[in-house]
Amino acid sequence: MVTGNIFHCRKNSWPPEEYVSRHTLHLFDFDSAGPPKHAWRRRLNSHANILKEFSITFMEAIKMVRLGIRLWSYVREEASHGRKAPIDPFTRESCKPSASQGVPLGGMGSGSISRGFRGEFRQWQIVPGTCDSSPVMANQFSIFVSRDSGNKKYASVLAPGQHEGLGKARDEGISSWGWNLTGQHSTYHALFPRAWTIYDGEPDPELKVSCRQISPFIPHNYKETSLPTAVFVYTLVNTGRERAKVSLLFTWANSIGGVSHLSGDHVNEPFIGEDGVSGVLLHHKTAKGNPPVTFAIAACETQNVNVTVLPCFGLTEGRSVTARQMWDKMMQDGQFDRQNFNSGPSMPSSPGETLCAAVSASAWVEPHGKCTIAFSLAWSSPKIKFLKGSSYHRRYTKFYGTSERAALNLAHDALTNYKRWEEEIEKWQSPILNDQRLPEWYKFTLFNELYFLVAGGTVWIDSSLPSTNVKNDQDSPEDAQRVDVKVTEAEVNRRHTTISEYSTTSGCNGSTGDGLKNNSDPAVTQNKRNSNNLSEHFKWQDQLDDYDDVGRFLYLEGVEYIMWNTYDVHFYASFALLGLFPKIELNIQRDFAKAVLSEDGRRVKFLAEGNYGIRKVRGAVPHDLGTHDPWNEMNAYNIHDTSKWKDLNPKFVLQVYRDFAATGDMQFGVDVWPAVRTAMEYMEQFDRDDDGLIENDGFPDQTYDAWTVHGVSAYCGCLWLAALQAAAAMAEQIGDRFFAETCKTKFCTAKSAFEKKLWNGSYFKYDSGSSSNSKSIQADQLAGQWYTASSGLAPLFDELKIRSALQKIYDFNVMKVKGGRMGAVNGMHLNGKVDETCMQSREIWTGVTYAVAANMILAGMEKEAFATAEGIFIAGWSEEGFGYWFQTPEAWTMDGHFRSLIYMRPLAIWGMQWALSIPKAILDAPKVNMMDKILISPATFSLSLTETGVRKIANKAKCFGNSVLHCAC
Repeated sequence: MVTGNIFHCRKNSWPPEEYVSRHTLHLFDFDSAGPPKHAWRRRLNSHANILKEFSITFMEAIKMVRLGIRLWSYVREEASHGRKAPIDPFTRESCKPSASQGVPLGGMGSGSISRGFRGEFRQWQIVPGTCDSSPVMANQFSIFVSRDSGNKKYASVLAPGQHEGLGKARDEGISSWGWNLTGQHSTYHALFPRAWTIYDGEPDPELKVSCRQISPFIPHNYKETSLPTAVFVYTLVNTGRERAKVSLLFTWANSIGGVSHLSGDHVNEPFIGEDGVSGVLLHHKTAKGNPPVTFAIAACETQNVNVTVLPCFGLTEGRSVTARQMWDKMMQDGQFDRQNFNSGPSMPSSPGETLCAAVSASAWVEPHGKCTIAFSLAWSSPKIKFLKGSSYHRRYTKFYGTSERAALNLAHDALTNYKRWEEEIEKWQSPILNDQRLPEWYKFTLFNELYFLVAGGTVWIDSSLPSTNVKNDQDSPEDAQRVDVKVTEAEVNRRHTTISEYSTTSGCNGSTGDGLKNNSDPAVTQNKRNSNNLSEHFKWQDQLDDYDDVGRFLYLEGVEYIMWNTYDVHFYASFALLGLFPKIELNIQRDFAKAVLSEDGRRVKFLAEGNYGIRKVRGAVPHDLGTHDPWNEMNAYNIHDTSKWKDLNPKFVLQVYRDFAATGDMQFGVDVWPAVRTAMEYMEQFDRDDDGLIENDGFPDQTYDAWTVHGVSAYCGCLWLAALQAAAAMAEQIGDRFFAETCKTKFCTAKSAFEKKLWNGSYFKYDSGSSSNSKSIQADQLAGQWYTASSGLAPLFDELKIRSALQKIYDFNVMKVKGGRMGAVNGMHLNGKVDETCMQSREIWTGVTYAVAANMILAGMEKEAFATAEGIFIAGWSEEGFGYWFQTPEAWTMDGHFRSLIYMRPLAIWGMQWALSIPKAILDAPKVNMMDKILISPATFSLSLTETGVRKIANKAKCFGNSVLHCAC
């Protein structure tokens, strides 16, 4: 439990007055115009250094050469079908990654656009699984200022410096604009989902300008958080003696990133909407058969604000209006002609031509007066299409319909609702920001790491049903073979599992036509034959649609690892979703519960060894929900056969129990219990010596997929102990008393074996093998204890062992690495040298460091916890660090070189917040004493002992409610 006098560690204080003058802060002290007290800050003239990617050593390259050859062949094969491999280390972006990121735009799941701290719009992820990091430099805000006397005029793009790729200033494109801002007196302040840019007398010394960026990311709001829109609120303060006419200009290219603007057939169209909202729609025809996208840029006209538009201009000669002519018009008049609203849709753009639009909002600002001008950006791409099959409607279409023209209504509603959004955001954030116990760096890093839920390639669909089944002409014959997944239910059988079968609708690919096969005994096979087939879409999903209509959610492992809902990583990241959007978290667990009970018999080549296996084994938790046909073709990861991994099934059981305990949702527990039991039963095969403890198999069979494990391992063994405890606790509450007692028996035996084989007096060794790193100190050795404590269960080990192991990690893995200023290295030898067994053992994993810190908090080691996590802040987010803000990578090395930017696992910082404020439901939940009298014979350890069918148990549990532990059944 967390103590009251917490956090004596050094604070990183970032007071706004060190970046903005006190006078300017006072002027903006109204209507949320000023930057918040707690925020991540940068000066606009800060250098955005190029980031450095990791490289493997010569010995690592020798070990991985066969894998590299097979991976290269696989990447080329996928490319021949017009697809991108989920892992492709050979292709590099043309735009080198730099330390230039900022708060992304929009809500969750409808595509995202990031905005760098200097104002550039970049990191385009409108098409699922596709990310273009290059900025579109025509997308800018600009300002034009003139005074009554006419003696002072200023015009500048509100982005500092001469950006590369702009060309020569005398051409007809955007290079002809006024790139006059130095950024010396301008600063950026980020507190996701908002950001403030303060122009403190730039470009006009007598004009103070605040731009506030707002996106509708609102916890527990499952409607507005799905909206693809953002608002930019400009607050103008005139400190001069003359009245000033200020015109703000918002320009936008008809593009979804990269060279998409050159593909042709794009159309722009002006509009006048309700409540003074006016602007331009930019209809974008996407390439490669992807669904179209429509952007809306708009401003709100008020009594003092005049809005005009230029629906079309080009970057080269050929269009009736060029970028240079547009700029000259704004320089001269500060606005466009009103008749432009009547111009109607433009002629479609020609291939190779860039079509842009502009919205101008002008106002007079009196001496020492203030004025507010609001713009909005929205995009509508109602249908998403996956390359191998199904299309779905995005979540926001449930409220705005399936027309691309919904962008107009989205832009309108953003401008009329953003003040309420801000109120709700402030209400959510204030308790944490005002908690005086917390270090300042932690407060804003906690919120800013949530950027990934927007910029992590998230997809949020309206329902489980595809809008259409779309085939790709480039699909191979194997891909073209559509599958129907059919689920059958065994009445009573030895293993109490739901059995899946697989068949093809377009012919047989084998002698039997069965790809999903039951590997159980003949009795189970007979039960399968006698049962009734269910529909392609599982019965569980119908239940989901009935009582919890929040759609379905996907997010990428990372923008470089294109796999949806990678489960071993979600284990770390899921605290964010559970705390902020628990219904989404429960639905993700339902998706994986379904997957546990299915089997996909299609053959897959596993690249690490070159052997073959089936895509999805019944009883095994999948690594991910797929890449090109999520939910229908799981396990896009094909480096190893993850059906033999030892961490996925325990992680499923632990996450399900934590979510069940936190939400108190008995229906959820009933629904997923058959999968939980099946997942536990599946792991029995890995207990090779009948000591109740699973063993690893001498290859990297866990989330550390380059780090070989032999025998019993601290990581997987601890997860297994925790899963036994969680399964026992859940079984008691569901009503499966027999299974609960079975898990208790196995736990007692397994715990004894675990401690005997791994505990060395101060920590748990990496594994029980005899390799050079078997005695290494692994930072993540107590991952199971982390979840046990986070779920309100009893500790796995006595307090002295837990604190001793965590102290060892702190002393060695944290403090012996740059004095604790980089996070926790994964592996460390007792001599104080980093374990360089493989690439991953010598890396610092950002998300694992946060998880270790959360574990320390739960063990009462708050000082060590925040010192550990602060290393990630220093190396990744601080001015002295490597520049990984809003793109936190999976890992970095001792010299700060990154691997896999924009990665899911760092959301584990919300595990720290969970540890600081464990929900009352968990604290008050009944505790399961693993040392209670065992009701079954200690000699009988099989988790699959017969009692009654799982469905029968689950149905029986429905009558128990929250008092299930006290019922006499």
